Amino acid sequence: MKQALIVAVALALPSLSEAQTFKAARYSIGGDGGTDYLAAEPGTGRVFVSRSTHVMVIDGATGKVLGDIPDTPRNHGIALASKWNHGFITSAGDSTVEMFDLKTLAVIRRIPIPTGGLDGIMYETFSDRIILTNHSRPIGTAVALDAKTGDIVGTAQLEDNAPEGAASDGKGKIFVNNEGTNTIQVIDVTTMQVLASWPIAPCDGPTGIAYDARTNRIFSGCGKTSVVVDATTGKVVATIANGDGVDALGWDPDQRLIYIPAGRDSNVTVVHQDAADKYTVVATVATMRGAKTISVDAVKHVAYLFQPEYGPPPADAPPPQPGQRPARGPVIGAWFFAISH
Repeated sequence: MKQALIVAVALALPSLSEAQTFKAARYSIGGDGGTDYLAAEPGTGRVFVSRSTHVMVIDGATGKVLGDIPDTPRNHGIALASKWNHGFITSAGDSTVEMFDLKTLAVIRRIPIPTGGLDGIMYETFSDRIILTNHSRPIGTAVALDAKTGDIVGTAQLEDNAPEGAASDGKGKIFVNNEGTNTIQVIDVTTMQVLASWPIAPCDGPTGIAYDARTNRIFSGCGKTSVVVDATTGKVVATIANGDGVDALGWDPDQRLIYIPAGRDSNVTVVHQDAADKYTVVATVATMRGAKTISVDAVKHVAYLFQPEYGPPPADAPPPQPGQRPARGPVIGAWFFAISH
């Protein structure tokens, strides 16, 4: 049964005329499987949620399940190219990208990706390409697909085998977070040549990323301390205190709000951009443990998260080895969050 829980946090946003209240609506949406990324379709209210072997399509306003895309083994991310009525899903289980019809949800094409390690994905408007950031071995890769045809049109070799999010400046450059080396690499999206590599200390483990065209700033989501980077010089110009366990980052350019989810601390830090190099934390919104990725509909001004709830592991489950995650039990719940104000 669907359930909704509303949590309100009263606060004053700098440079806004009156107090705002953030609301976190929580819905039980059911379904099997774990999760990684989700993608909000701007303006429509639809949210695409990865569920390990399938992708659920959710109505963000009600939590209602609108559809499902099956047979996407060990999926991670979803990118949307509305210009061509195409969506794309990264499936690491068979190293393919599923290109699907946004209206019917039918799979149009399964695209083999030879580099392997499929993880992050985004649509890049300047080149009209889909950009994949892959945990390839021995070294990570960024792969470009034609958003109309799905054909592979370029590959860049990265400096780390754990690239995470990518963002575009809309003028021919993309920025890729490297989680292992704590750097941002700059890539020419037309040639797929690496132009620069910027260390971004004190960031540790950069994952989620966004770009603001108005101020030419990059926002890089990191564990406990996220950073703001000048997209021309690569210099870190500001830091933001947030929770631990970050794996994505959301940005609403009209409201000048950054959303940083923390899966270990069970919350989202909401940050207002007061000026290019000045940022104020305006709210900490409770979610649930594990909710570490996020997607913002910048038209409706809503941020979405999703997290399964797991039962206890089997009694005979072996203890985890050093560096391994403890065994988890079966999925016993599936919680979808919509944060607005």
